[in-house]
Amino acid sequence: MYTVRPPFFLKWYYRNNLIWNKDSTEKFVYLTFDDGPIPNVTSFVLNTLKSFNVKATFFCIGDNINKHPQVFEQIKADGHAVGNHTYNHLKGWKTNNKTYVDNFWKCQELTGTNLFRPPYGRIKKSQIKELVTSYKLKVSGNLPPISHNPQLNIIMWDVLSGDFDLKLSPEKCYQNVIKHTRNGSIIVFHDSLKAWDRLAYALPKSIEYLLQQGYQFKTL
Repeated sequence: MYTVRPPFFLKWYYRNNLIWNKDSTEKFVYLTFDDGPIPNVTSFVLNTLKSFNVKATFFCIGDNINKHPQVFEQIKADGHAVGNHTYNHLKGWKTNNKTYVDNFWKCQELTGTNLFRPPYGRIKKSQIKELVTSYKLKVSGNLPPISHNPQLNIIMWDVLSGDFDLKLSPEKCYQNVIKHTRNGSIIVFHDSLKAWDRLAYALPKSIEYLLQQGYQFKTL
């Protein structure tokens, strides 16, 4: 069960900890991709982005980075931002804190980013606290692997395309994006095999439509 836009109560509960959208005063939007990098699907995404000359943010699974390092390097070479999506795509609500934080840092050794998205959007407040605290300690001690940014940004979304939903039609996936995107929206697609049928249809059409509406694409 999921909703295209996050429910109000969830945003209220996590109001001081998570980033759901960005500044809405200008027509900027933020494309994000979860669960890669993998051959073919991520490559399709990169080629599509290049054809429209737009940039995006890829929240990568550490295990996939190790399996497909060339695809990961291409993401960076093309000028896109990368984020941490844990090493093994762990569901925070069902994982003890130590395992979760250790898995974050295992992925962080490969990404070195200050961006993190919890898989499934499910994370405990106690896990948020431990991640933020451990990240600050690494930064203050100048210990790798960290970015130069002193703050860990935990990124959620305000538009979920639903491309992972096998019961969803490609056209409905496209409509989810164009009907709900607004200034400052963080939009989620997935560069995964599961999402392929809907992603291949909806991504190029969504970018084309949003560009026609005057939106500019930025990285997080």
